[in-house]
Amino acid sequence: MANPDPSNLNKSAARTSPKEKKARNQLMNVMAAHMDRQTASPLEKGEILQIISFLDDFSDEIDDSLDLFAPNPVFRMAMHLIRGHFEAKIVTPTSLIGASRVPYATANRRLKEMIEAGLVDQRPRTKTGKSFSMHPSEKLLEDWIRLSGRVRRLAESRFGAADRADDTRDYYFGGSYMAAQSIPPVQVLAEPLKVAGGLRVLVHGDPTFMVMENLKRQFEQVVGTQIHQRAFSIDRLREEAIRNCERENSRYDIIAIDLPWIGGFAESGILMPLDEAMDIARLDPADFHTAGWKGAHWGGRPYGVPAQTTPELLFYRRDLLSEAGLEPPATTDALLDAAKALHDPQHGRYGIAWNAARGTALGHTVLMTMADFGQPILDLPEIAGGFGTDHLAERNYRFTIDTDAGLRAAEFMMELLRYSPPEILSMSWYERVRPYAAGKIAMAYGYTLLAPYFELDETSPAHGQTGYLPHPAGPGASPVAPVGGYVMGIPANLPRERLQAAVEALIVFTSPQAQKMYVQNGSRTSPRYSVGADPEVRRISPIFEAVDGMSWRDELQFWPRPPVPEICDIIQICGEEFHDMLRGIVSPREALRRAQDRADALSRPKRQM
Repeated sequence: MANPDPSNLNKSAARTSPKEKKARNQLMNVMAAHMDRQTASPLEKGEILQIISFLDDFSDEIDDSLDLFAPNPVFRMAMHLIRGHFEAKIVTPTSLIGASRVPYATANRRLKEMIEAGLVDQRPRTKTGKSFSMHPSEKLLEDWIRLSGRVRRLAESRFGAADRADDTRDYYFGGSYMAAQSIPPVQVLAEPLKVAGGLRVLVHGDPTFMVMENLKRQFEQVVGTQIHQRAFSIDRLREEAIRNCERENSRYDIIAIDLPWIGGFAESGILMPLDEAMDIARLDPADFHTAGWKGAHWGGRPYGVPAQTTPELLFYRRDLLSEAGLEPPATTDALLDAAKALHDPQHGRYGIAWNAARGTALGHTVLMTMADFGQPILDLPEIAGGFGTDHLAERNYRFTIDTDAGLRAAEFMMELLRYSPPEILSMSWYERVRPYAAGKIAMAYGYTLLAPYFELDETSPAHGQTGYLPHPAGPGASPVAPVGGYVMGIPANLPRERLQAAVEALIVFTSPQAQKMYVQNGSRTSPRYSVGADPEVRRISPIFEAVDGMSWRDELQFWPRPPVPEICDIIQICGEEFHDMLRGIVSPREALRRAQDRADALSRPKRQM
């Protein structure tokens, strides 16, 4: 069967407004400040470096205290190796021997013993294989983490720190890594990736990928080559991916794809099916949230690896609801009641914020609100836990907008307007969460990736006071947390000589170890169960436990935005017609009819096989 011309894919996504850019930049600044604090504060990597410094200084004191004491070369070299790993510095055999504090011949023998004992990994630095960089093995990292925990406990028991009343003591000297099921640090590849000019990655300019860019130096050490990352807004990212497909050879080894694009990109030949490029078992598919992993498939084949699974949730101020004597709203009626009770425009506070800007932003809200009332945008079959999406590639579906449930969703949005800020009809993505973080909004619909606005800013009134819920459900429907986020895939026109390096990098970037590192540096998304269950990740934010619970209860779903080729057009149509409704130009029934007529005009007959 012929692939559709990629140039015909919808390119009408709304351009980012100046207000939206300002809001996004504010979030980026908050996250950048957080990463600066992470570097300077005794957390995670800093904890391990702290105890290395302590042991290094302590060893100096011991070595200098008595003439008969001699340096311990294995211990000295281990400290140097661990420090280099966490500071992303290249360690050579020569620098290790220099750190040993013993004669060259003695240090060289001890280094060989460490390699034979499986404590040190060597990675070739040149094509001849005669020059190596040295890296701590997984065994040495685990041993060092255990040592860190013991040193910390001994210090507390001997010097009186054990009676501290706060809960932060588990963080010191790497002790947090001692908890059960804790994911270890990222391990360097045994062989550096051999790819001309380094890895080239195309991503979305959002907080999670910003974290990845800021950690580029560490990842370059892990993969053994340079990484060149380009980040675009969502509309420009889509356009660049389509242009890239039209080139003879891809400019990128890996590209980020918004989940709803999967069907269109697969059918247009933009993406390579991953099962053609690699053994899928290497990704550990069972570790991914089911909705995120299934959403990366088209026609039963995976076209990407979840890089961030970020459901849209209801953020609500626990303190404000408690003061008003209200429970967290589980239904749409309860949500309206809470929004009404907390709406206080005279004092500069509004009940709720949501995506209501014309076009793409509101279009997403329409699809998700219909899902809240039990209505998918397509006539999908009902199954246990939601609606079936396994046969979307057969294209035997029609659009379902003008329905009774669609009318209830439209009327619900009209009610939301009454308790929203005056500028709601121009609010989108970042803009709806920024005033929530500033204390001007009591509740807001928002993706988890936007939570750093208030989770990382201790001056925010919402800091430490935010609860997380799936979308409250309409009558007769079940709560849904619509899945958003990005997968990372391989362009179909990637030159074959670069394919293996792209595969290995893809595995590294989406691994549990890398995902945990993103979280530690400010991200609030994770596509893997193992990361959400990690004890240290659970301590960082309550959002991960909340999302995991939603996944296990089948509330995490991607059917509200099914990845069919027409989805971007449908989102745009809904965002235009329903905006006219919210402005009072047309009635809810008229908006539904007009959107349905335009959607039906998009329908194409089933492809001839």
